[in-house]
Amino acid sequence: MSSFRDEIAEQPAVAERLLRQMESVQAIGAAIKAANPAGIVIAARGSSDNAAVYAKYVFQLRNRLPVALAAPSLFTHYAAPPRIARYCVLGISQSGAAPDVCAVVEEGRRQGAVTVALTNERDSPLAAAADFVISLQAGLERSVPASKTYTASLVAIAMLSQVIDPNEDFVGALLRIPDAMRGVERHEAELREMAPLIQGSRVIVLGRGFNLATSEELALKLTETSYVLARAWSAADFLHGPVAVIDPDFPIILVEARGPTYAETRNVFSLLAKRGPRIFQVGDGTVHLPGAAASVLLSSGLPESLTPLTLAVAGQLLALHLAISRGLDPDRPRTLTKVTRTR
Repeated sequence: MSSFRDEIAEQPAVAERLLRQMESVQAIGAAIKAANPAGIVIAARGSSDNAAVYAKYVFQLRNRLPVALAAPSLFTHYAAPPRIARYCVLGISQSGAAPDVCAVVEEGRRQGAVTVALTNERDSPLAAAADFVISLQAGLERSVPASKTYTASLVAIAMLSQVIDPNEDFVGALLRIPDAMRGVERHEAELREMAPLIQGSRVIVLGRGFNLATSEELALKLTETSYVLARAWSAADFLHGPVAVIDPDFPIILVEARGPTYAETRNVFSLLAKRGPRIFQVGDGTVHLPGAAASVLLSSGLPESLTPLTLAVAGQLLALHLAISRGLDPDRPRTLTKVTRTR
């Protein structure tokens, strides 16, 4: 079995270790509350950028804090950073070695913003640049595609949201994450069977709300491991132009959970079905989509805001088995390295 598969299996234990840090994260929440920021600016790249998309929904819905994703080049190449003193600045980098992410956090600290680093490397440049560090507790990740460091980032984001605005129901749901992630493995055979049905070199992944981030991450995993030109869109945005690419048998993967956007997303797929694409459904707490070529339906019992944890694991397993079905090595995608340093 591959390192990627082994690390997928480690994720529940990683989540448990991280959740045991809840008490130590309280001080970060208190500092953010005391600063009363106008919003949160997040710097990230790659899978961490997809975690930042998740953070947009969590912080804006639960904490009512506006969230902006930084343009790191403004801090490096253009040397024209915006005024971010009244914001909390959050840097997300699994390795903590991304120079442009570090530059955003360093500038935020220079301007007097509260700065927080989410990283798997406590001795990294990013950790040194920030006022506060949340260590992802994921251990060494050998495979090039991120798995446990990605979901650990999501858990850390949800924990940070909780300590900013505590809620008994939400913390109870957080503590159920490890068991919910373990439950995904019961569906691995279904995901293995789905994988070879996804044919061709192009795939579209659609999601909405909290699972827009999951769609982005699944598209990245398919691109990394199987060299599929995969593109994620919001199910709402997809109708505003991109739908024109759809023709009969075009593969579309729907990532969904029940929430306020569920009914509207189902309406979008009713429209898409008339064009004859091959639709693959990966859902948590949802029912079979009529006309789907294959469906994998989880039942974690988590609120929509935490289903990106279970659905990310399902997406990783799907990407793993798609690569294997095509005779590819998911651990070592061509031309990629574990750490990418951009400025």
